[in-house]
Amino acid sequence: MPQRGPGDGTAAGAARPLAGLAAAAAAELEPAFAAIAAAEAETLADMRAVTAIPAPSGGEGARGRWFAQRLEQTLAVPAEVDGAGNVLLLWGAGDVSQPIVLAAHLDTVFPGDTALEVREQGGRLFAPGISDNSRGLAALLRLAAVLPLFPPLAHPVLLAATVGEEGVGDLRGVKHLFHERALRPAAFLAVDGAGLNRIVHRAVGSRRLRVRITGPGGHSWSDRGLPNPVHALAAAVAALASLRPASDDDVALNVGRIGGGTSVNAIPQEAWLELDLRSESADAVAQLERAARARFAAAAAPPLALETSLMGDRPGGVIPADHPLVLAARAATVHLGGNPELAASSTDANVPLALGVPAIALGAGGEAGGMHTVGEWYHNERGAAGLQRLALTVVLADRLLAVAQLDRGVIAQADRAARVPHDDVVADQ
Repeated sequence: MPQRGPGDGTAAGAARPLAGLAAAAAAELEPAFAAIAAAEAETLADMRAVTAIPAPSGGEGARGRWFAQRLEQTLAVPAEVDGAGNVLLLWGAGDVSQPIVLAAHLDTVFPGDTALEVREQGGRLFAPGISDNSRGLAALLRLAAVLPLFPPLAHPVLLAATVGEEGVGDLRGVKHLFHERALRPAAFLAVDGAGLNRIVHRAVGSRRLRVRITGPGGHSWSDRGLPNPVHALAAAVAALASLRPASDDDVALNVGRIGGGTSVNAIPQEAWLELDLRSESADAVAQLERAARARFAAAAAPPLALETSLMGDRPGGVIPADHPLVLAARAATVHLGGNPELAASSTDANVPLALGVPAIALGAGGEAGGMHTVGEWYHNERGAAGLQRLALTVVLADRLLAVAQLDRGVIAQADRAARVPHDDVVADQ
């Protein structure tokens, strides 16, 4: 584990009504809140700086080194870069095996040669990745800067900038933390993108397949009649459109990329596609995968040949809406003037949720749009409030989780007026 900074903590009375608990914690956090508000220009400068460093999944090294240096400058404590490339820094006293993790992913969906100049227009910052996840990384740096101003915590805080969160990364960084390093924290908070309202407590699981059909190929006229891999793959894709799981679970099936062939007048020797299957239900994903594989096998009759490989496997999971961690995020959201929206998505929180570790994903304030496009933008409307929400969520979660015999019924009753709708599945990675 990386070196710890100073600090210690004790539990608070978690059975008080959540609104009162949030107000009391916010009062203790007032110096941190003020520092966050005063440093908005610096936070935006960090967003610009990190955006300018290319970080495609698998190529996060330069951005990771920049982040580690900034983190060390902020807290004057050495950061660790682990074997996967994650940047880690542990702060505070308490059980080092039970930290509260604050994580933001380093990678973007954009190739390394993408133009990354930040442009400002109409109060918005435009650049690929400016929100997802430059905002999350800048938020992590700002929270690091105010950690010394936090009230005493019962759990240490582990700051983690993770690699490989986006599509082809397949959650590589967080999988390394939880599988190779066997991390089992008290709670895990993924800081991902913008927003003040959304609380992701349900993880959308997915399986991603690369499918390739090959054949002898030939001339489109003289070899007419030979089986065509593109035709076969196209027929299979058409059959996929009608697939539905036996249950009522919501699912998504998407052919995201497809290709093959060399010339308009040649029968292709190969055709390929990349398929994304996802649902909150692991059983539904498994059913879809079995059915899809059967369609591809039926389409690739000899002399055609079929190759199928697994590109990604993102586990799903959930924690209840009345779990202490979710209640902490809800109370913090309300206190900062937001409207809590419980949602499902695919984030770094998927891995801990699948392992039974309390985990959520939160935005870092502000507004954003054009995600995963070169037209992505960020507007700093209530940006500071989003960072303050993160700080308040950490303190409230620390206090609720520190109470060994937490009476959820008392807290849920005290908070029953804050009824929160379950949103549709939101945009994810």
